[in-house]
Amino acid sequence: MNLSASAAISAAGKVQLGELLLDSGVITQDQLEQALDDQERRGRKKLLGEVLVELNFVTQEQVMEALAGAYGVPFARVTPRIADPRVTESLPREFIENHCVLPLFYVEEVLTVAVSEPANLFLIEEIERVSGARVQIVASTANDIRATLQAHLPSANVFVIDDIYDDVELGDFSIVDQQMADLGNLEQMAGQSPVVKLVNFMIYQAVQDRASDIHVEAHDHSSRARYRIDGRLVTKLTPPHQMHPAIVSRIKIMSNLDISERRIPQDGDIHVMIDGRPIDLRVSTMPGKYGEKVVIRVIDNRSAIVPLKKIGFDETVLEQWREATNAPNGVILVTGPTGSGKSTTLYSLLSEMSSEEVNISTVENPVEVSIPTINQFQVNEKAGFTFAGALRALLRQDPDVLMVGEIRDVETATIATQAALTGHVVFSTLHTNDSMSAVTRLVNMGVEPYLVAAVLRAVLAQRLVRKICPHCKEAYEPDDRTRATVEEVVGECDTLYRGGGCSRCFGRGYAGRLGIFELLVPDEIILEAIGKGAELHTLRALAQELNLRTLREDGLQKAALGLTTVEEVLRVCAT
Repeated sequence: MNLSASAAISAAGKVQLGELLLDSGVITQDQLEQALDDQERRGRKKLLGEVLVELNFVTQEQVMEALAGAYGVPFARVTPRIADPRVTESLPREFIENHCVLPLFYVEEVLTVAVSEPANLFLIEEIERVSGARVQIVASTANDIRATLQAHLPSANVFVIDDIYDDVELGDFSIVDQQMADLGNLEQMAGQSPVVKLVNFMIYQAVQDRASDIHVEAHDHSSRARYRIDGRLVTKLTPPHQMHPAIVSRIKIMSNLDISERRIPQDGDIHVMIDGRPIDLRVSTMPGKYGEKVVIRVIDNRSAIVPLKKIGFDETVLEQWREATNAPNGVILVTGPTGSGKSTTLYSLLSEMSSEEVNISTVENPVEVSIPTINQFQVNEKAGFTFAGALRALLRQDPDVLMVGEIRDVETATIATQAALTGHVVFSTLHTNDSMSAVTRLVNMGVEPYLVAAVLRAVLAQRLVRKICPHCKEAYEPDDRTRATVEEVVGECDTLYRGGGCSRCFGRGYAGRLGIFELLVPDEIILEAIGKGAELHTLRALAQELNLRTLREDGLQKAALGLTTVEEVLRVCAT
């Protein structure tokens, strides 16, 4: 290690971050005292710097720059462009991720390494031992280091992303027309053009990160690719702006779209192989001010069908749901906004119901997941094959169970009702905020109230909340307001849980999602009120008498069990 840096660190001893920031004018005395009080209330489970950042008094860069100055270590803003990807291999990947360090480059046989803990002499000595090189350190924020690591170490068997940039000759791209891209054949990928390699990498990494969507966007002088992971968008790639038209063209070619048409939206499909398994991609393009935007929906059959027990059902609710769905006839609805997991719940249910003795048929737009032994049909509105038309035809196909992707008009709603009245079980989805609103939505569409009462068997409203990362899960004592919110539902509650943020969850504190549910199984009193055309507020009052557990209550119960956070539940449940 550089001796002057080592001596400076040793001489600095234990610095007082609050005093450093106060002396440099970054924070005020009142802000420091507020942060110290907040830290004390948490039982000193968080460092002062973390508390100051959470309170928005300082940025991570300001904290790290102050610490670096105190220890006599240079501070640097680390980006993928200043780090040599070949030098990254000088330390084992596991070591890099566990200690949040980043080898940057060699200069005159000295290895420069970015660290997020400049005062950790033991770590610096370990870097020297493992790398076998003389080491000079620079201080950088953990977020910058992790973001650069994601660019340089996307996967153990994926090429380095900067190699793509180095090969690019802006303005002259060779785009290979290949309908089936085998992304597992990395040697073949390495010999393809930079744009093909970049698009393949983008798709490959999205699947590895379990992203549900990829957003490829162009702005005035920049381009970016964002992944939707656990319901939130995260920027993953920022390719050169000049590459954007070629990236869009490559995606269009893969999905059989017209690359010469940039004035209107287009939709298409891509089928790829990743690690030996098929992945379906739904592509949507939209003309924008600075270039076309592309959104790619990633459909991984391996993770699309989840056993009902693992979706997030409480045992009691799951038993009621299974009992309701075993009805010999009727309409069963799953409601919620887009992206709330409705299709996943229905696919899981149909997969569980599937057998050689039952004819299950679905009408979808599009068919997102293929399920063996189930007959699945995709609507084609341009050809006149609509939801209503397909459902009408299916009634002549001797079905036992029908699933309609969505009830969106009075014709579909009426045919679904008639199918239920003639002895069929019909599953479908609606976009409503809660379970009881599904009743009024059907009536507003034009279905007579007495028919709704005659066929409705159950309505399941649901949302998806992010799960606390198990690797950085920590207990904390909630403030009075949060405690009162939880205790109103679950009773006495002194301890709640949250994610502290780690390298495995990219510092977010969350990993994966689970469902929260509101299951309405109407009794005779509610059905009678529905048949008489009762108003929504009357129906909700009757549901409360039925001890209906609301979405919010189910979510807070899961927060009390340490599965998610109160903040996450309140984010998706307004009331």
